[in-house]
Amino acid sequence: MERARENAVDGEPGSPGRGPEAAGRTLELLVHGVGGATPEKMLNDPRTVRITGDATAAVFRRADDTDAEERPGGHRGGPVREAYVWCNLTSGNGTRALWLLLLPFMVVNLAHWMRPASHGHGRAVRLYGLLVRLVGLTLTVLLVAAACEVALDLAAWQCAGTRPCVRNHSWLGFLSPDRPDAGWWSQPGRRLALAAAVPAALTALLWYLSHRTWTAYESEQPMVRTAEPDEDTDGTGLGRPGFWYGRRLVARLRAAHTAAGFLTVAVAVASPAARHDRAPGGSAVLEALGGLLNTTLVAGGAVVLWVVCRRGRSENRIDRGRDRALVRRLPLGSAVLLALTLVYAGWSRPRWHSAGRLPGDATFGGITLVQGLLVIALCLVARVLHRTAPETGDAGRTADGAPGPRTAMRGLAGPAVAMLGCALGGVMSGGVSQRVADWLDGTRHSIPGPPVLLTWQASVIPPLLVVLLALTGRLARSTWQRRRHEMSAVEGEYPGEPRNPARTRRIANTRAMAALTDRAPLMVGALSFVTLLLGACALAGALATGDTPSGAARGTNGFVHGAAETAQALGSWLIGLGFILFVTWGRRAYKDPAARRTIGILWDVGTFWPRAAHPFAPPCYAERAVPDLTWRMATWTRATGGRLVLSGHSQGSVLAAAAAWQLEPPVRGRVALLTYGSPLERLYGRWFPAHFGPAALAALHRDVACWRNLYRPTDPIGGPVRLSGDCGPEVDREPLTDPLAYGRTGRQPLPAPVLGHSDYQADPVFAEERELLLERLLPGVPGQRPG
Repeated sequence: MERARENAVDGEPGSPGRGPEAAGRTLELLVHGVGGATPEKMLNDPRTVRITGDATAAVFRRADDTDAEERPGGHRGGPVREAYVWCNLTSGNGTRALWLLLLPFMVVNLAHWMRPASHGHGRAVRLYGLLVRLVGLTLTVLLVAAACEVALDLAAWQCAGTRPCVRNHSWLGFLSPDRPDAGWWSQPGRRLALAAAVPAALTALLWYLSHRTWTAYESEQPMVRTAEPDEDTDGTGLGRPGFWYGRRLVARLRAAHTAAGFLTVAVAVASPAARHDRAPGGSAVLEALGGLLNTTLVAGGAVVLWVVCRRGRSENRIDRGRDRALVRRLPLGSAVLLALTLVYAGWSRPRWHSAGRLPGDATFGGITLVQGLLVIALCLVARVLHRTAPETGDAGRTADGAPGPRTAMRGLAGPAVAMLGCALGGVMSGGVSQRVADWLDGTRHSIPGPPVLLTWQASVIPPLLVVLLALTGRLARSTWQRRRHEMSAVEGEYPGEPRNPARTRRIANTRAMAALTDRAPLMVGALSFVTLLLGACALAGALATGDTPSGAARGTNGFVHGAAETAQALGSWLIGLGFILFVTWGRRAYKDPAARRTIGILWDVGTFWPRAAHPFAPPCYAERAVPDLTWRMATWTRATGGRLVLSGHSQGSVLAAAAAWQLEPPVRGRVALLTYGSPLERLYGRWFPAHFGPAALAALHRDVACWRNLYRPTDPIGGPVRLSGDCGPEVDREPLTDPLAYGRTGRQPLPAPVLGHSDYQADPVFAEERELLLERLLPGVPGQRPG
């Protein structure tokens, strides 16, 4: 094993792999897809050996192949096969269940990479990235503000200051000012200072999760190479040297978001105390200190905005800058400001009594308004970029020269996903507040409860569900119609077979359900637009009435009042149910490895991209996987001078393409791509056109030695690459037959299963295409494919 490892990485001219027989050596590197796979299954051998890597991600070979490069006659029976196993990057120990808390951050980070393709519009591209980073910052403030609402407003201010609520929750007794033996903590400012530990701890937890994953993922350096002069003309940034090394930006954003969290807590504590000091009879000294402290907090917020706005990603080179002073001092300075705020709020104010709510409506209303304006601005910038997208051939533009319909939502996918990320953050914040308020108060109305705006936002959930049900009904109808069409197609594809209506319906239904993936833009676009519209209505209703929907509708028509009460009650119940299900799923994932792997499958798609917009998003596993694959391919080809087939299934095909882009052009010309069940165009090309659009995929096809892509009509994830002109048939094979046999045959005596997205190797076509690729990789010719 050690000899195989040394031979695989030795790139000196005198390497043994440079002998006369080296030109005939071939390596097949397999990359699995979502959900993971064992090396034994990938290599079809129970005896496998890890030749390089660690417990997180590694390359395996069959035990008989560990010294294949040292054999004088080469490897017998075809190419040496290796399996790259990366599933532990997204599913590991129980702490991965905490990643569910980061779901809104992951969604808004995806919006950054959904930018439309453009060329020569650097300012608009930078503005797009800036707007998404600002949306991400508002999500951090929203989550911390929700924690402040629960701990400071509902628990410390309202419940601890109300005798009936304290009577039902004795653990708050030491904070109550109504007890005869009221203690030191009974004053409102000191209660707020003590409760501030909850949102401060949440901020510290987010920093810890981000820093821990930052040291494990972003610290992996890609292979050093010189930037190509024309690398911006290939239609993608995935080939730039620094694309998979975002260590500096994540560190800067983490410092800024951590500081924003601490400053949000400080403002929530300082504002009530400063308002009391400004009232008649307040202390002049404390009033002056409060004004100075608030000014300092505003200055800290300006610094945070400056850090977020000043610098984006650096991809043309590997940016090893540290910004150590900023990364350390900004969070530390904000923590010091928070400590000073707690001392200021805890100063004795004997005549201060808590009543009503803290000013949460203004806080949540301001966050909602800013998020809506940022999303609208993002729509405008995305539309401009989409309309000015470069020419991409027949597959990329329509007859009138406009960008083609394959781009999801005509370039507005990024703003739509950003809107859904904000909605997820609002649902999580409102769900926590509603459930804690119900737990503290029940139905006795002893405390005012959460801010009115959160109640309005919960009340618009039932109308949103009505829209969702209508969209689901439309999709169900179109799926039923497509199934009828597919039934005729299935009967035509298996001529001479005895008809089996149940079998035909099953195959047709699988095809129709697989086609729903292409209707996702309709769902996302409609939901995001309705969410923006209903969110604006909720904000307007809360600001105009200052009351809950049922209270605002009191005295109106009976139907209107009843509808408002129903929406408010149903919305509160639904948002609470969603929160409970969310917590239950997270708890199950912490204890159950199978459930944790399910979360990992979701993360396989959502965390492929680097953390460019939000540092608290789950880590990007590709920043480890892509350098792993690049290093392996480059060192093996340098050491042996051989040929290489890069075989990727599902998400593994995306990793394979990204790794191929990172290779030097001469090495890239030695590589053949075999992709199957691949979402390269169907998902990534449509939703991330700036990096996987037609121009990028066509450039990849030109650079590699050869490329074949396999897909099935029953596959809900994989699809054709759809290159224009003669390139299309060169890459895409005709759709594979699934199932392999309609009924019982001599070769299939038992009913053949409908495979869908799995087991592409079970189709004889797979072995046929693999052999053809090996034949086209001519020995000793490292350039492009012939012809």
